Amino acid sequence: MFLESIDVKHFRNYTHAGLTFSKSVNVFLGENAQGKTNLLEAIYVLAMARSHRTPHDKELIQWDAEYAKIEGRVKKRSGTIPLEITLSSKGKRAKANHIEQRKLSQYVGMCNVVMFAPEDLNLVKGSPGNRRRFIDIELGQIQPIYLYHLSQYQKVLQQRNALLKDLGRHPSPQKMPMLEILTEQLSDLAAEIIYRRFRFIRLLREWAAPIHKSISRGLEVLEISYQSTIPNVLEDMDLSRIKEECEKAFQGSIHRELDRGNTLLGPHRDDLSFLVNEKDVQTYGSQGQQRTTALSLKLAEIELIQSEVGEYPLLLLDDVLSELDDYRQTHLLETFKERVQTFVTTTNVSGIAQDMIKQADAHIIHSGEIKGGA
Repeated sequence: MFLESIDVKHFRNYTHAGLTFSKSVNVFLGENAQGKTNLLEAIYVLAMARSHRTPHDKELIQWDAEYAKIEGRVKKRSGTIPLEITLSSKGKRAKANHIEQRKLSQYVGMCNVVMFAPEDLNLVKGSPGNRRRFIDIELGQIQPIYLYHLSQYQKVLQQRNALLKDLGRHPSPQKMPMLEILTEQLSDLAAEIIYRRFRFIRLLREWAAPIHKSISRGLEVLEISYQSTIPNVLEDMDLSRIKEECEKAFQGSIHRELDRGNTLLGPHRDDLSFLVNEKDVQTYGSQGQQRTTALSLKLAEIELIQSEVGEYPLLLLDDVLSELDDYRQTHLLETFKERVQTFVTTTNVSGIAQDMIKQADAHIIHSGEIKGGA
């Protein structure tokens, strides 16, 4: 798939801008704070119906404007699909083929993207929340039903935590049946999420391990595993057995949770672990090993999405090439060469491989305006 064009209105520092794109490489060139990343963000929002930089949609709307709108045309094997996202104080509206989508989970996946920014190099050594977000974003693109289960889980989790706090302060036998109902609902949703995450990590591992071995010149073996807070849950279990273990775990933790006023187990507390040559790279790995692991994950994402949906995603590189040494940069560039439509932000082209420059369309960005090609 590739993005033919984009049109943005009142988005960040852009009053209005429109662009058509090359099928191969597109470079947004300019000084810092001119709007390069904002354009990349607009593409991401068009695809994912959310920003990768902020959870607050109002920050995306230009100052003093009532709304922001992003429109684009995505070319897929099945044909061209017009996409549209409108953000306002009334909420978010998403359209595909000019038809408003009742649920965002029905919209996400129309256009697949992989974002790679400097902060992603901290995916390995960063917080567990970063790794859970990584799973949720990528898995949600290829399995929209996962986003539905995740959304329902978060709603029930919020209700259950509020009730646990209330019962911890003011014990009430009359409210215990409600806690049992919420616990049962949470247990079923947790099992659905864990089951799908296990499958996703298994697929990711199959792609990431050979990529990592290649980048490390055959010297390192990468292992990725999902670390569940639910005891006795294993990757090879079917959904019904995972549900049984979730139910046991949640029922067994209620007394501790009443004391803490919080849900102590579940997908919202799970994590990933990375072993390189059987050593924990998060704790004991060098910065080079951690970066190689992060790069392997991103390259594996591209291949995994292609294997699942039948088309390569868009690749968004936000000033990340300057953070990689020549060897890792070469692996990144070779992965998408002539196969993946790529968007790159940079302050100058000197840090970009000449092979990329030869096939790139460059757009100069200055103060929220697109000045033309370079």
